[in-house]
Amino acid sequence: MSFLTTNASALLLLVFVFLGIVGHNPSITIASLVLLLVQQTALIKYAPLLARYGLHVGIVVLTIGVLAPLITGKIKPEEIGLLLASWKTIAALLVGLAVAWLGGRGVHLMSTEPTVVPGLLVGTILGVAFFKGVPVGPLIAAGILSLLVWR
Repeated sequence: MSFLTTNASALLLLVFVFLGIVGHNPSITIASLVLLLVQQTALIKYAPLLARYGLHVGIVVLTIGVLAPLITGKIKPEEIGLLLASWKTIAALLVGLAVAWLGGRGVHLMSTEPTVVPGLLVGTILGVAFFKGVPVGPLIAAGILSLLVWR
């Protein structure tokens, strides 16, 4: 990587750090700082691994967080059997299916069109900062974007 490209990438990561702080989005702040650390140290040799597997590892960690209530007792296995018991749980099931489908489209879009990633991140950060949003949006936003830009 050339010196100019490295500096431009570092500057962009610093912008994301700033937006993460302003937008009260510690995930973006921490991720940007970690990537700056990787970029500016001998850890740079692991950057291709981060680029190739980082999103998938993150999804596994997120899935662990979603499933953790099963082992803490917050969600009991017998409650899963009641999914079709009311219109609210049926609606929750359908919305969950739709969001997972959108997220899958989002992962594919972000992998094949990396130029959209900065816009998705900045949009999510601005949504958190100015519209009291929650910073879980980039994958779903990419999924919705994929509906607009793909067949």
